[in-house]
Amino acid sequence: MTARPFTGVRILDFTQVLAGPYASYQLALLGADVIKIERRGGEDMRRTPLSREWADRNMAPPFLAVNGNKKSLTLDLQKPAAREIVMKLAAKADVVMENFRAGVMDRLGLGYAALSAVNPKLIYCAISGFGQTGPASNEAGYDGKIQAMSGIMAITGHAEMGPTRAGFAVCDVLSGATGAFAISSALFQRTHTGKGQRLDVSMLEASLAYLATQVADYTVAGHRQQQAGNQAISRKVTANLFRAKDSFLLLAVNDEKQYRNLMTALGRTDVFDDPRFSDWFTRKENETALRAIIESALTAADSKVWERRLNDAGAPCASIWKVEEIIDHPQIAARNVMQTVDSPYGPIRLMGSGFQMAHGGGKLDTLAPEAGADTDAVLAEIGYDAAAIAALRVESVI
Repeated sequence: MTARPFTGVRILDFTQVLAGPYASYQLALLGADVIKIERRGGEDMRRTPLSREWADRNMAPPFLAVNGNKKSLTLDLQKPAAREIVMKLAAKADVVMENFRAGVMDRLGLGYAALSAVNPKLIYCAISGFGQTGPASNEAGYDGKIQAMSGIMAITGHAEMGPTRAGFAVCDVLSGATGAFAISSALFQRTHTGKGQRLDVSMLEASLAYLATQVADYTVAGHRQQQAGNQAISRKVTANLFRAKDSFLLLAVNDEKQYRNLMTALGRTDVFDDPRFSDWFTRKENETALRAIIESALTAADSKVWERRLNDAGAPCASIWKVEEIIDHPQIAARNVMQTVDSPYGPIRLMGSGFQMAHGGGKLDTLAPEAGADTDAVLAEIGYDAAAIAALRVESVI
């Protein structure tokens, strides 16, 4: 079997909730040996209230989603014996990850300065709301807060309804993806320099980096972004949400050929001779009339019928798929995107990597661990015998 990209890379993962665990999960899928260090009893994400059944198991679905392929070591980091364990692990690790507020790990004696002293090649990645420096560095960073500050909410939704959050924790996962990329970059750079380093990932900055085109619209052209509802950033009239017979259809018709394909498939070639719709500027001026023509035609069939018909005709579009529908889409099934792992509760389907490789790609091998499931094995690796481990448990260190 071909080795995965991060086979042999050991990560000590102090992160919790979503942004940090999402980052380490991407690396775990690609072969990294991730030791998740949690407080005794496990982190809060294990008990999110969406499902009482799974929360009572200490294995809530959001936790399962981003902690597969990891090991769990539980420690009370307030105790000197726990910090001694961390120092021993860090001496042999490649990466340490944490997403506490700035300065928390330093106060525990486990910050970059302390850990790099025992391992100069260590890559230390801190993910926080605002970074490790600056006037807001000590503020808590939450997804909703960052969505509000980054400009994402200001450009999302309909003007008449006010700012709108994205329907998922977009800033958390963007920050996690940025963290995984930063760690990958540092690991590659280390092959040239032999040096470790500290990585400072700010959720606010990571989110802004994904708004690069919107930022440039303002800094270059002075354009102030507005809420555009479901219209594409191209601002083309036919790149928007339209009502069909049963539901809605998102058209992504952005060029002239696609426009002609759309109107032909809708049976409305008469618009080609209508001066109101001669080009994109006149179509914008007469958007209400063009929308009425399109929606009148779309009422003849359900959205998924139009989805197939229009895509086949060369007019890009999609009906509105629910999560429970898209995971069984033939395209998703054909590429084995959803991965199934065994558990004490039966087979569980979860998302794996968001990309595929010709060899050595991401694979979900094991379910997220029970809290502390690997404590004894990890400690044994660094020289603790059964008696020493038992003593640590009696002292509530582990």
